[in-house]
Amino acid sequence: MTQEDPRIVELRAMREKVAQGGGADRIAKQHAKGKGTARERLAMLFDPGTFFELEPYSAQRGDMDGEKIPGDGVVTGFGQVEGRTVYAYAQDFTVQGGALGETQSKKICRAMDMAAQNGAPMVGLLDSGGARIQEGVMSLGGYAEIFRRNVQYSGIIPQISIIMGPCAGGATYSPAVTDLIIMVEKQSYMFITGPEVIKSVTNEIIDFEGLGGAEAQTAVSGVAHLHLPSEKEAIDACKRILSYLPSNNVDNAPTAACSDDPARMDEELNHIVPLETTAAYSMHEVLEHVVDQGSFLEIQPNFARNAIVGFARLAGQPVGIVAQEPLFMAGVIDIDASDKIARFVRFCDNYNLPVIAFVDTPGFLPGVDQEHRGIIRHGAKIIYAFADATVPKISVITRKAYGGAYVVMGSKFLGADLNLGWPSAEIAVMGPDGAVNIIKRKEIEKAADPAAERARLAEEYRREFLNPYAAAEKGYLDDIIEPKETRPRLIAALQALRGKSVNVLPRKHGNIPL
Repeated sequence: MTQEDPRIVELRAMREKVAQGGGADRIAKQHAKGKGTARERLAMLFDPGTFFELEPYSAQRGDMDGEKIPGDGVVTGFGQVEGRTVYAYAQDFTVQGGALGETQSKKICRAMDMAAQNGAPMVGLLDSGGARIQEGVMSLGGYAEIFRRNVQYSGIIPQISIIMGPCAGGATYSPAVTDLIIMVEKQSYMFITGPEVIKSVTNEIIDFEGLGGAEAQTAVSGVAHLHLPSEKEAIDACKRILSYLPSNNVDNAPTAACSDDPARMDEELNHIVPLETTAAYSMHEVLEHVVDQGSFLEIQPNFARNAIVGFARLAGQPVGIVAQEPLFMAGVIDIDASDKIARFVRFCDNYNLPVIAFVDTPGFLPGVDQEHRGIIRHGAKIIYAFADATVPKISVITRKAYGGAYVVMGSKFLGADLNLGWPSAEIAVMGPDGAVNIIKRKEIEKAADPAAERARLAEEYRREFLNPYAAAEKGYLDDIIEPKETRPRLIAALQALRGKSVNVLPRKHGNIPL
């Protein structure tokens, strides 16, 4: 038997060394924390046997702390995710805590460049202690190179960040400028300065979880979009999101097979909006009756709960959903809801997803705090997002559409292609009570029973101005439909708008009110 080529034996040994990352002991510590290794996480992301690793033998310059490990703390490459090409990188915490240095940055940047050049999504699996102190400014420059590419490729290819462990300091700004951030509960955290620094500067005492854990960043700050109980569930959520998105900004979103009847009409929708105009109902329930069954994927469900954004399908076609939730703050639009809606509309426009708005809002939230914190500026973001979007835009007014909130939520005046109203729709400058207090103030003051007169005038105002036929008469609604007809009418509209093309004036970019 011919002796095996020693060079092949050496290659196998090198591959084994690369696969071990920081070594068996550090891998065991990673597993003891309930965390996977970089390669284990990539195996969960990619279809079996499709991952192609890039530059596995790259190592840092010089000998840091007596070790020089191939890969330099990150695994990069490409493969298939449900049959579609995706690029990814996974930081390896077993190698110097996943700290980023010059070589790690170059590997990540090369993967990002290849993703953009080939029109494929980019997924980052982050688990790092931050910048590699030993490399000084080179590690800081490495972060800057990544940030620059995040920005350059924004709106060209989808970029999703999954925070699998620590992500602190300057490292947080890379995921912050990607399209979506997913976190793992009780395992991942993001913050600029840690608890010890905060304590020393402000005397505030807080732990890692409370400061920048998954709950804090998804429900309080709104920095992250989803959090899941485990690494596998977080990666599965990423894969599901990718299934709604095209690979790049010039492709169409992938249409899925649909077993849900496009002509389906649910009688329950005809009874979902209460006759009492101040009574709440669930917009989530409305959406579940309209979209393909089981297709709605809400984004940022725990942040600004008065607004709803997410992906869904209608007859298999991916769409972006924007709505108010009457069960929370009566669906009023505040600063956080404005940011949430505006960013999602722009995200959909980047990747050719039609935007469908379900409107039920009494207006923008009044109050000194909102005014002083800039509700005008934040609300203007919704205007900018809807007016700037060139994808098909459809709005369905289910009940209240008052004042500026009516205008900003995909009205015809901002370029919506189709506006539909339910019989319960109310379109006006303001609600009846506020309106009669202004325009009928003198009559109310002179009445023998001001309260009774106010109620009578409010009802009169409601009948004359708040019914949807007044808006339809002026052409502001394209049609008034039975709620149960919403699904087939939206599907027909999407089909008609599939070839929409908009010519825009040449410009470098607009100046959104940030």
